[in-house]
Amino acid sequence: MTDELQLSAPGFVDPAVSQELPGLRLVWTSLEARPRSSPRAVKQRLHVLSDRYRGESVIGLRTQPIPHAYRVFFRQIGLDPDAARIPGEEVAVSRLLHGGLRSQGLPDDALMVALVETGIPVWALDADRVDPGGLGIRLTAEGERFGSETYRLPAGRLVVADSQRVHALLFGAIAPGHAVSRGTSRIALFALGVEGVPDIHLEEALWISCELLETR
Repeated sequence: MTDELQLSAPGFVDPAVSQELPGLRLVWTSLEARPRSSPRAVKQRLHVLSDRYRGESVIGLRTQPIPHAYRVFFRQIGLDPDAARIPGEEVAVSRLLHGGLRSQGLPDDALMVALVETGIPVWALDADRVDPGGLGIRLTAEGERFGSETYRLPAGRLVVADSQRVHALLFGAIAPGHAVSRGTSRIALFALGVEGVPDIHLEEALWISCELLETR
């Protein structure tokens, strides 16, 4: 286990959110890393993982414990998982459409490998945008900024945030200007867990992501 992952921490969850959605949680970590082309070893790993997805296996994916847990959660928050697919199913359908898992460079490839191998979605932020106190899950207040003055959020949206700003919609878009970019030198990773998903899988997803970001 890398030194960075030993420093992984549970994020906060607003008590009102925990009461309404028990089991929802966030784990995060950060490390020194820059966006770059994926080395050959990472591209080869993606190629091997592409073979996991065939027509029948994709159809059966939703019955497996971890994908099923995320599907149940999506329904809890008012999303139809057959229309707004959970991350694991989204990447599986993309693989079928494109004939393989396409390399997008790091950190994207690291997050995709972690998702395929564990079923756990992981997101990446520019760590310099994240307050040292860490990330968590809460509801928005009316008119909160979403990356800039141009984007404002209504009250009551579930978001990933720190003590100062909103970084992403829960299971959704990252705030403009908060994603990893060419100038990023430190990356913050966070994984989201729901009821029925063991903590060890969240830690494994972060470990895989960190390991691949450090691959040379």
